[in-house]
Amino acid sequence: MIATLAKLSRNAKRMLMVGSDIILLPLALWVAFSLRLGEIFIPGVLQIWIFILAPVVGIPVFIKMGLYRAIIHYMEFRAFGTVFKAVSLTILLWSIILLLAAPYSVPRSSIVIFWLLALLAVAGSRLTIRWLLGGEERKQPGIQCPRIAIYGAGDAGIQLALALKHGKEFIPVAFIDDNIELHGHEIADLHVYSSESIEDVLKKESISQILIAIPSSSNSVRRSIIHMLEPYPVDVRILPGLSQLAKGTINIEQIRNVGIEDLLGRDSVSPMPELFEACISGKVVMVTGAGGSIGSELCRQIIQHQPKRIVLFERNEFALYKIEQELNQSIKERDNDLEIIPILGSVHHRHRVEKVCSMFAVQTIYHAAAYKHVPLVEFNPFEAIHNNCFGTLHIAEAAIAAGVETFVLISTDKAVRPTNVMGASKRLAELVLQALSVKIRDDGVGPRFCMVRFGNVLGSSGSVVPLFMEQIRQDGPVTVTHADITRYFMTIPEAAQLVLQAGAMGEGGDVFVLDMGEPVRIIDLARQMIHLSGLSVKDDGNQDGDIEIKTTGLRPGEKLYEELLIGDDVEGTSHPLIMRANEEMINWIDLHLILNQMMEASQKFDVKQLRELLQDAVKGYQPQSELQDLTWAHKNEESTDLAKITKLPLSSP
Repeated sequence: MIATLAKLSRNAKRMLMVGSDIILLPLALWVAFSLRLGEIFIPGVLQIWIFILAPVVGIPVFIKMGLYRAIIHYMEFRAFGTVFKAVSLTILLWSIILLLAAPYSVPRSSIVIFWLLALLAVAGSRLTIRWLLGGEERKQPGIQCPRIAIYGAGDAGIQLALALKHGKEFIPVAFIDDNIELHGHEIADLHVYSSESIEDVLKKESISQILIAIPSSSNSVRRSIIHMLEPYPVDVRILPGLSQLAKGTINIEQIRNVGIEDLLGRDSVSPMPELFEACISGKVVMVTGAGGSIGSELCRQIIQHQPKRIVLFERNEFALYKIEQELNQSIKERDNDLEIIPILGSVHHRHRVEKVCSMFAVQTIYHAAAYKHVPLVEFNPFEAIHNNCFGTLHIAEAAIAAGVETFVLISTDKAVRPTNVMGASKRLAELVLQALSVKIRDDGVGPRFCMVRFGNVLGSSGSVVPLFMEQIRQDGPVTVTHADITRYFMTIPEAAQLVLQAGAMGEGGDVFVLDMGEPVRIIDLARQMIHLSGLSVKDDGNQDGDIEIKTTGLRPGEKLYEELLIGDDVEGTSHPLIMRANEEMINWIDLHLILNQMMEASQKFDVKQLRELLQDAVKGYQPQSELQDLTWAHKNEESTDLAKITKLPLSSP
């Protein structure tokens, strides 16, 4: 019966409601008379018109006030205010007509009783249908809606609960809240439990998901809740901000999974507008490596601060195309006339970079182009030196020749006491800028060079986080190189924002270090990501777990711990998350000699000499592995093995 009702067309349902009201209004009037008289009321022939008058007056009023336009299944409780007004107006009009036209008087108390019963009948009929249709949808074959608890019984949680009750995706069964005053109460027909009783609630209500509905909370509060929920075998998701929901940019179906930024993200620090204005507002800005993870985010934030023009310098054609299209769309939506200049090119080509800087009158450069994947760079050291070190040198020289005002190098924590070629090459790039800064001070003209050093960024190319997510999707195993390995993490937007502000504070040769918070054990991160996906870790203590974590051993050049400072000489700045490090440097004459020797070693393809020169230049560089260059290894295969290869038959016997 209910299933048949649910399948009816909207017009059929509307006519059904009209018919229901035609019956319910006279019925309510008859019950009112019976209650007033204390006996079953049997109307006479002349009294029948009183009962007919009720729907004759009521149905047009109901139509006018929109009672039949509302979709019953999606009616919210505030819609019953309209029912109250419609029924009250009906009774008022009915009473006036009765008073003017009736040949006899009607007891006033019966009119009041009729009003109350009519309210109960009309509103009750709609509530009953709403309840029946909602329950029927969840009973349909093949539909198994997750039973969920909502963490947060505030306005956001209540709105979420009401919205979910209208949908088919979830069945809300409970609230969880830290407010003691709410514990034990019912809100939106859901019981409110304390966070201490989560384990019991999960079992009692068979909950498979928890939705966090506290969009106004800080990152630290949200992170503490997520860590508290992490041990339980439930899928944890987060409600988008209410402002986004209100604008319609995000709907309930887009409730997102817990992201790594929720686990590791910190409370944001308000940016300093004057720092953005110094190097960006009204300036011509160039970003190298503009299509990379850091470079593209720098571009996104730069266009928000009214530069005169932005030059996108990128060697990867597709990456350049993507960021150009994205920025153009963003500018179009902002109704901005900012000029975007997409340039295909490599930082190897000094003359090309200098021409670009001169032609477009570049004033600020953010140099993000670099090779940064540690094992790949370890296997290809010559390319790392050419791109990370000589590339920085060439673009720095081009900046000097073109009259650029500010030059900011995006560096890395791996440049501190490096154990790999990637870190050593980035430290050498820092040394190049430090030496050039001193030379510029002596010459009296040139850009302000500065470097910004930070750790891993979440979601960047080569980051461990996307790898873990993909391994979890494929049911594991999740691979960790070492049980004790730790890393610093920061979100890409936060890193880019701090880079832009740090660049404005440079005086020349500055090494800025970003406050990365506390280091994170990678194996703990892997466990949290597995648990928050609603799965369990398979280990010696839980052989029935879902996903195993395997340690694969440190990769070539990989460190257990990363550092942000070489020495202890560090001082604060006007920004609480940006520090200035005073690092040792090499004078330009000595460094220039080393760079020339490196170029000669590169031309002779002498990997050993290249490593020795890198160790001489970069203090603290201690390679953890033998030479890993794949071409070098192939070149130096034992001659006996090569001889054996040449003696192999050309075809099978």
